[in-house]
Formats: sequence, structure tokens, C-alpha cells
Amino acid sequence: MSNVPSGWRGTCQSVPDFDPNVHCNRKLIGATYFVEGCKHCSTEIQSPRDYNGHGTHTASTAAGSIVANASLFGYAKEIARGMAPQARIASYKVCWNEICAGSDILAAFDRAIMDGVDVLSLSLSSNSTTYYSDAVAFGAFAAVEKGILVSCSAGNAGPWESTVTNTAPWVITVGAATLDRDFPATVTLGNGQKLQGVSLYSGKLEMEDKLLSLFYQKGGNLSSNLCLRGSLDQKMVGGKVVLCDRGVNYRVEKGLVVKEANGVGMILANTPEWGEELLADSHLLPAVVVGRKAGDVIREYVKTEKNPTVVLSFGGTVLKVKPSPVMATFSSRGPNPIAPQILKPDIIGPGVNILAAWPETLGPTSFDVDRRKTSFNIMSGTSMSCPHVTGVAALVKAVHPEWSPSAIKSAIMTTAYTQDNTNSSFRDSALDGTFSNPLAHGSGHVNPQKALSPGLVYNIRIRDHIKFLCSLNYSMDEIQSIVKRLNFTCANKFADAGQINYPSFSVLFGINTKRVVCYTREVTNVGAQGQCMK
Repeated sequence: MSNVPSGWRGTCQSVPDFDPNVHCNRKLIGATYFVEGCKHCSTEIQSPRDYNGHGTHTASTAAGSIVANASLFGYAKEIARGMAPQARIASYKVCWNEICAGSDILAAFDRAIMDGVDVLSLSLSSNSTTYYSDAVAFGAFAAVEKGILVSCSAGNAGPWESTVTNTAPWVITVGAATLDRDFPATVTLGNGQKLQGVSLYSGKLEMEDKLLSLFYQKGGNLSSNLCLRGSLDQKMVGGKVVLCDRGVNYRVEKGLVVKEANGVGMILANTPEWGEELLADSHLLPAVVVGRKAGDVIREYVKTEKNPTVVLSFGGTVLKVKPSPVMATFSSRGPNPIAPQILKPDIIGPGVNILAAWPETLGPTSFDVDRRKTSFNIMSGTSMSCPHVTGVAALVKAVHPEWSPSAIKSAIMTTAYTQDNTNSSFRDSALDGTFSNPLAHGSGHVNPQKALSPGLVYNIRIRDHIKFLCSLNYSMDEIQSIVKRLNFTCANKFADAGQINYPSFSVLFGINTKRVVCYTREVTNVGAQGQCMK
């Protein structure tokens, strides 16, 4: 890459485990950490280094360089590249043991703005119920005021309604969907019935197509059904494949629990909460993930068969899967819990079974007992979809450096698509093949090419955001805490928060009520003069 831009003011912090002369370069041009608000949250070394893989994965998704033959132990083998591979990366570490202090988030925003970033990507969220108590909303407002687009994950609390986070209208909020790539596996029951799932098993081939005993505790919702820590009896599961219900503990932890009980394999079965969503993980033992319907078939088989057996088969990587994209069950949904008039999430992007870079000092499950080494890992979450959109925003910014954050956001939203590769409306994995809706997928799925040339954009000025905040009936002190200025007034506030010049809107109606809602929008032509718009 070329020399670091002369206007860049960021630095790489020097600590015992991180040497800027070794670990920073023309690609990684900033690496800082913020821990003052969480000094006692974790025993993790205070360093900008990534010790759990999340930051490496998300950063490389947004702007990773091109790498040939990238894979997770042979799965998803292909050329890997971030969405904006020529972009520089600066990392700002604010989370420790999954705790992200608001004061550290704000400090990182301040530092990033001072450093001179163009786009910010935040794969984190909070449960704030007001914008004036939300650190991300605070920091993002200051960033947007300086011309910096802020992209945020929508959260992983789906499919329940009003779970979406990072809902301020000055950020772009990203939900998650599937890719047209899969990792198929087959569960063959002793009665000959074949059920489809997914797997990232890459171990010894003698495991494949071998008839094995199948264990599942008959009875109620026991801890052993969930494969919780200490719940499995080695005498009962040793040498067997264990059927585990999804939920409560981490998916990869269930595999560890089975392995520690001397089980030789696992079937991880969705419950009704998770529907037909299939998330692949690199478990510590051979494992197949199946949806709710297949899981129910297996549960019934175990209950009725005296000596249940199973064969697990693994199918590698398959491309051009249909239908796709499919809405991810875990992706948080609207309506917006703070301002229902603002449709959130704004957009969806790839967030299921995403291959991206991974620290070689860490096994793919992140457990200390996982001694496997890999430069890439496959993960799922809106943390993964967010940097896809961040990278697209960086590309748009590079082509149109004069555009405001709201113009870039508008371009991404208004050029999104809403049909899958079968020319059907998006399906929702949470609802067994039923269709998704804007409360799940927002404006649709990001389209990188079309976002570069939207024709028209919906611009929003800072004073419009202030009028929006006024419309929420916040006090002057509460608004001032966000906007950080004294010379503002709510005299011309919006009568309705939905009047802000947003690229979408949402209207909620009570049961058996009727009313008329009229919103107007103003668009700006960013295409050729005299162009006819439809």
C-alpha cells in the first residue's frame, strides 16, 4: 500500500505484547485501547491486541486485504477479501470480557474523531431505552457532525419484536442474513431416515459414515438435554453421539461438554425459538447442526427406539445455495423501541457463517483447551453483517468524498434489494419459510454496486436531528447532553418524529384504530443533470 495519509493523526499504543514497529504498518495504522471504565471487568492484558478474535474477524470483513486460498480447515476455501480491501484500518478496543463501558466507548469515539477516521464500524450494542443514556448514540452524533458515517450492528436478540439496538437515526443499523454458501451434512437415523443439517467437521475421515449409538435423555427439559456443564454422565454417553438442544449456553460449549463426557459426536438441534436457522461452528468434536423440524424428528426417534443409532456424513462446501439470502433468526427486529417512527434496522447484510481473519494464537472456539490453529474462522451474528455495510460505506465515501454521512446512508438504503435468488421475497428462518418483513430486513439487502450511484439521496442536516430529538419531548438538558451545544432551540421541532427526512418510515396503528398519517420527504439529485427518475 502507499504511505499513510499525511492527515492521519492516529497512533499505535506500545505495550509489552504489542510493538507498533512490528504489528502496525501501512494497513493497520492505528491501534489503541480504552479501559478506564472497566479496569476490574477482566483479567485480560491491557493492550490493543485482540484476545478473543471478534475484532480481528470484524475488521478484516470490513477492510481486509486480499488473501488467496483462505479457509477454515478446508471449508469455504476461496480468495478472501474485505469489502474495501484498499482501505486502512484503525482499531479502538473498548470491550473487556464482553463488557463495554460507556465511558470507554465515548473515549474511543473522541479519539477516532481526533485521529481523522472516515467511517466507524461498531459491532457492539447496549440496552439503553433513551438516546440520552446511550453511549453509542452520544458518540455517533459527534462523529456524524464531523462528517463520519457510523455503522452499527442491530443486535442478536431476534426473532422477538422491538429488540433492535443502535436505533438513532444518525447511524446505519445493520441486521443479518445468509449467504448463498452452505456446509451441508446429513444425519441418517437407524430407521433409515435422512435429515439435513450443517457441519464444519474436518477431522479424521473414519468418523464419517460410521454407525454409532445415539443418546438423548428421555423426559422433560433436563439440563442434560441442553448439554450444560456437568450435566452429562460419562457412563451413559461415553462412545456415543449426543443430541443436544440449542439454548442457554454457547453452542460451542455444548460440544466441549459432550467431549469432556467422552462422547464421540454431537447433533445440535434447534428448538422452536431458533426455527430453521443453521449456524455452523468449528466444534471440538464431530457435530451436525439441524433445524427445529429435523430436531423434532430425531427427538421422537430417540424416545420410541430402544437402541437408537445414527450415522453422520459431511458434505464440505456448497455454493449457489437457493433460496438466499434468508433472514437470520437471531437478527434483532423492530419496531424501534425508542422512536417507532424510525424504521430499524435500516439494512441487512451477510451475517451467517462468515469466513474472516482470526488470531493464530487462538483456537476457533476461543476455549483454552482448543489447541487448533487457523488464520480464518467462520462466525455468525450482526457483528459480522455490520462490517460488510461499513466496507460498502467506505467504498461510497471513496467515490463520493463530498457526500454527507446521511447521503451515504441513503444511497445504501435506497439501492437495497428485497428479492432472493429465486425472485421471491425474502424468507425468514425464524418462521419456517414464511416471508420476512421490513421490521426484520429494513430497506432490504445491501447492494454494493448500486450504492455507488443511487440517483437521489435523502439528506439530513444536524439541525434536523436536533428537531427530531425535540420531538421526543426530551428536556433541554437531555438534548444538550447529546448535541453538546448551548445555542439550540426546540421552537421549530417536528410535530412527529417521523417527519425527519429519513429514507424510510414506520407507522404504528393501535388495534381497531384508524388515523391518517402524512409524511413528506425531500430528495437531492446526485446523478446526471436532467436525468429522469422513476
